[in-house]
Amino acid sequence: MSRLPRFVIPGQPQHIIQRGNNRQVIFSADHDYQFFRDALVDAARQCGLEIHGYVWMTNHVHLLATPQFNDSISKTFQSVGRRYVQYFNFTYQRSGTLWEGRYRATVVDSEQYLLTLMRYIELNPVRAGMVASAQDYPWSSYRRNALGEHGPNADWLTPHVEYSRLGQNDADRQSSYRALFSGAIEQQHLEQIRDCTHKGWVLGSERFKTEIESLCQRRATSKGVGRPRKI
Repeated sequence: MSRLPRFVIPGQPQHIIQRGNNRQVIFSADHDYQFFRDALVDAARQCGLEIHGYVWMTNHVHLLATPQFNDSISKTFQSVGRRYVQYFNFTYQRSGTLWEGRYRATVVDSEQYLLTLMRYIELNPVRAGMVASAQDYPWSSYRRNALGEHGPNADWLTPHVEYSRLGQNDADRQSSYRALFSGAIEQQHLEQIRDCTHKGWVLGSERFKTEIESLCQRRATSKGVGRPRKI
């Protein structure tokens, strides 16, 4: 069965995942993360991709980003993928593919799901048992969003309007953001995020899904599994 075309909606945020081939390690040392970061920042600026949140795990990456043009995401990942594979293969004296295949992405309903999705992304290292707290993991956007940290891992991020609405100033927004992490994400939301991103469905309310279907002329959610029973 052929894959459905991706949703391409400039100005609408998307959750994007890229995995290593067969879930193999794609980051082995700090300089790997740093090279990937620099390649990503350069490509995103050139291609018009605003990044609001991220986490880079040892064998996959998550981004929450808003494309400004139809090809912002695809061109960004083409550039990063090409540069990083060349770097990684040369550094570790290997050859062949590094990535699983094409990236996975889902359009996100900003009002209902954006902040939940940011928590989902930044809590990945905690769920994986790598750290006790999101602030202990250096390769994510949590320290910027929750603590106001500046530096090469943070200064290129673009706050989304939903994040900006958390407070009147930086301190208030950071405090409100930290408060969002006081409780665990509901299992229902975890499963919904994973299912939508894996299958390319829209993450949002029924009204939002209907709007996206009308705009893009393709279905935004599953019609169910299997054939109807014969009577």
